[in-house]
Amino acid sequence: MAKPKPTRVTNRITELRQSAGLSQAELAQRIGVTRQTVNAIERGKYSPSLEAAFLIARVLQHPLDEVFDYPA
Repeated sequence: MAKPKPTRVTNRITELRQSAGLSQAELAQRIGVTRQTVNAIERGKYSPSLEAAFLIARVLQHPLDEVFDYPA
């Protein structure tokens, strides 16, 4: 089975999550995923669904385009 390619989507989740005083587990619980999923998203190993991306931005209280970036 082929290994998934890393995403080109970058994010500031780690920085914003830590500024908000949240652990990966707390963010995961608030958006309905596992801590491992949050870790993979933060490290750029996995792109969240559109719904999860909006939830992350909402929990972190930042606009979506301040949390995630996709290079042109």
